[in-house]
Amino acid sequence: MKKQLLHLCATALLITASACKKSITEQADSNPPIIQAVTATAGGIDLGTTRQTIRGFGGASVWLGALTDAHMNTLFSNGSATQLGLSILRVRIDPAGSSAWGTELGNAQKAKARGAIVMATPWTPPASMKSNNNVVGGVLNTSSYGAYATYLKSFADYMSAGGASLYAISVQNEPDITVTYESCSWNATQLFNFVKNNATAIGSTKVIAAESFHFDHALTDQILNDATAASHLSIVGGHIYGSGLTSYSLAESKGKELWMTEHLDTSTDWAGALNTAKEISDCMTVGNFSAYLWWYLKRFYGPMDDNGNPTKRGFVMGQFSKYVRPGYQRVNATYNPNPNVYLSAYKSGTKVVIIAINMGSSTVSQPFTLGGGTVPASFTPHITSGSKSISTEASVSTSGGAFTYTLPAQSITTFVSN
Repeated sequence: MKKQLLHLCATALLITASACKKSITEQADSNPPIIQAVTATAGGIDLGTTRQTIRGFGGASVWLGALTDAHMNTLFSNGSATQLGLSILRVRIDPAGSSAWGTELGNAQKAKARGAIVMATPWTPPASMKSNNNVVGGVLNTSSYGAYATYLKSFADYMSAGGASLYAISVQNEPDITVTYESCSWNATQLFNFVKNNATAIGSTKVIAAESFHFDHALTDQILNDATAASHLSIVGGHIYGSGLTSYSLAESKGKELWMTEHLDTSTDWAGALNTAKEISDCMTVGNFSAYLWWYLKRFYGPMDDNGNPTKRGFVMGQFSKYVRPGYQRVNATYNPNPNVYLSAYKSGTKVVIIAINMGSSTVSQPFTLGGGTVPASFTPHITSGSKSISTEASVSTSGGAFTYTLPAQSITTFVSN
């Protein structure tokens, strides 16, 4: 009962904090996306120009307790239309130590058994390492930097010994926000010093920083501008509460992957789910992110509801995760070929996936023109809308490297080459 109460309290606080983040940082996007087209034709897709490698799509099991095999089949398997094909699980590093790590190990084992990779995030170092001797607030004592790196390694070792080795481990969740739940403040210099001088002690697991709540690049600029520190950082991660959905040219120039590691929207209607579709598309095209992770995997506003059923938001995520698999590369495509229509495109070898989102209230007859590589003979569309959930439609043939398709109003359509 105590654990359940703590979980409910944490959930309420996290939702409240997220709402606060949005109200505090909401601002207009000062960096509108650049339209990238292969030709002047609307819907141009250049198969010859590759961008970032996609690692996958997923979410967090943090504070959700043990997820069942049935839950994990819905989330991470990729057979039927009701299985979402997610490929990244985010787990929490409990500050209580190894005696409290078993639940997340079990979740990670189930996710990995279904082909997913696992990243781990600490919301706080152990209280004994902090300035206020508390898991809420405070800062990591400078004298504890070495011990903290060893602590993170101990979690990575624990997961590996349990058959659920980590793909990546974060230094800190949202180091730049003040909240009333597990947290720890870090400024850019503190993060720089830790990554430069202590991150190698974590071992071979890839290191993520800074998971800023609004993807503040200033927290990692100093790391990236130092050759030694930059060599210790594999992934630049961040959240997009209020802002942060922009490109990060410095990180890209240093060869770092960009991951969006947390966001949420508590809406449950189709309009909210469709907004998530465009958000994921923008993360891929505007932000050049390699990964998109939702917050709670099992929650009424998540990809799976509290009863274990996939939601409309889950089906929207599945329009990406089921077909744009880990290792695919994004290719250039016209971002906004028609009013209310947004495109992204991906390939792996000769396999091509095009994702078209129609945010408008009317159907759109959308032409697609492909060039720069081998054009598939046909595509199979899969549609999620207010009335459909990853519905497989009749295939459409290409002719002269092009095809036209009528996009339903307020829908997301994923075209998969045959």
